[in-house]
Amino acid sequence: MSRRIKAAPKFAVCIRSDDADLLTPRMIYQVVPDTSAAKSNYVRVVDNAGEDYLYPAEYFMFLDLPREIERALSEAA
Repeated sequence: MSRRIKAAPKFAVCIRSDDADLLTPRMIYQVVPDTSAAKSNYVRVVDNAGEDYLYPAEYFMFLDLPREIERALSEAA
């Protein structure tokens, strides 16, 4: 029997920011998978400038969204 591993979250909501120009609290951001960053407690997200960049994971709460919503958010980006 094979076990299915849950994929990493694809979206996160910002709960804290040191730079409001790049991250806006209460805004949803697309997460870019980066296992190396995750080992250091960082997350790579597409920020307000449209660039993927590393931020402390503590700035975000990860969202477990239904597939339909994830697809709609991905298409809207």
